[in-house]
Amino acid sequence: MNRYEGKRVLITGGCGFVGINLVDKLLAEGADVSVIDDFSTGDKDAYKFGDGVYVMPVSVTSSVVKDLLRYTDIVFHLAARNIIKSTEDPYEDYETNIGGTLNILMTMREFFVERMVYTSSASVYGNPKYLPINEDDSINLLTPYAVSKYAGEGYCSAFNESYGSPVVVLRLSNVYGPHQSPKNPYCGVVAKFMEKASKGEPIEIHGSGTQTRDFTYVGDVVEALLLAGLSKKAEGEVFNIATGIETSVKRLASSVATVCASHEISKDPFIYIDRRDVDNITRRVLNIEKARRKLGWMPETTLIDGLEITKEWFDNED
Repeated sequence: MNRYEGKRVLITGGCGFVGINLVDKLLAEGADVSVIDDFSTGDKDAYKFGDGVYVMPVSVTSSVVKDLLRYTDIVFHLAARNIIKSTEDPYEDYETNIGGTLNILMTMREFFVERMVYTSSASVYGNPKYLPINEDDSINLLTPYAVSKYAGEGYCSAFNESYGSPVVVLRLSNVYGPHQSPKNPYCGVVAKFMEKASKGEPIEIHGSGTQTRDFTYVGDVVEALLLAGLSKKAEGEVFNIATGIETSVKRLASSVATVCASHEISKDPFIYIDRRDVDNITRRVLNIEKARRKLGWMPETTLIDGLEITKEWFDNED
């Protein structure tokens, strides 16, 4: 069944890593897809959607958003300055992550938009007091990126309560998978590790490698987005989207090395280098029970399976 058959969908940041995967799935489900992307962290030639997708190369802060929302049923708001660029330029982070979200919400009030799904981040939790992390646990904002993503959440909640704007917030955790290219200097750790291992070079680990994260395969994230876009129980809610499995960065590196075993890695498979300013989270693993209960969503891809799929895409890209 094509759940999005005939739906007019706008994806902000649709030429980014998660956006590309979402576009592919929505097209397969029969949606009419439009994309906004300013290519601030991507390569314009990295992916071609073909004639079936309308792509507008503008910022989410642009007034052009109004022209597209006029004919939109559902918005997936993925556009944002990522954590590294946000740390480099907090003012640009403020304009895009907060101002862009407010621009979407203000415009939604003028037209009949069925729903906006806003992608926030597990970064808003900072270093938690308890694990696994629940949606109603304390917020601990340690980076400009976390501040701006949480501010976006706040606007979503305020517009839902004050104006009845139909919104859903998903807090994503360390997403990886196909189309996360190591050619992009702002890509995630899985792509960086895989590039090194595939070249037979030592994997560079920032810090001790004992820091943990909850790594989530992009295909599972896309399914959560699609469910959030349609579920009646989701409106006005915040959901953790993760695996509920805590994995150390060193364990991730070992898994990547195993998956890339066909490539001979040097005698020293790992190199430990100084941690970055953004590497200030010691442990992370999220409780995903709420998403299971209200969205009917559960991750289906194990870390090894996800890495295998990612490597297959990676090898085909070379």
